[in-house]
Amino acid sequence: MYAILEARDAGVDTLQRARQGDHEAFAEIVGSHESMVYGLAYHFFQDRGRGEEIAQDVFLQLYRSLDSIESPSHLLFWLRQVTSRRCIDAVRRAKIARPVPLEAVELQSVIKDADPFLERKLRQLVADLPEAQRLVITLRYQEDLDPAEICRIVEMPINTVKSHLHRALTALRKKLGDH
Repeated sequence: MYAILEARDAGVDTLQRARQGDHEAFAEIVGSHESMVYGLAYHFFQDRGRGEEIAQDVFLQLYRSLDSIESPSHLLFWLRQVTSRRCIDAVRRAKIARPVPLEAVELQSVIKDADPFLERKLRQLVADLPEAQRLVITLRYQEDLDPAEICRIVEMPINTVKSHLHRALTALRKKLGDH
């Protein structure tokens, strides 16, 4: 129990130091959360370059918004929300179909030990989902968030999140069944 309290206090201390201009403390925050931010963006776009760009933008915005971050848990929520919004904004601005270089994908999914061809096909099918469904599926299965947490991040009603999850899973099952 003391370890949990010490870890929480360390996170608060790091956040406080970063707010006061300590660049090493900000680097600690980035180091602690960069894989999550990059992972969300990468799995949304299936593109390393775009994932890196989004992550860089998110951390730049975090640096500018440090004073508004209240706690380590708020920081995590804030990072997920801003990353999700940046991904959707990038798609809307570009208005292009996402390129999907699946050959370079690292295995980080729920089905790590499954057939690699199934893994590849599933990634391709997720990439073809509409952006809202793709984002909700990524938050649910990559970040392991429940629908209530997802609705707070994407600012949608919980029933809308559940509908997106249901529709996405139904579409994936149907397309996998067709193959």
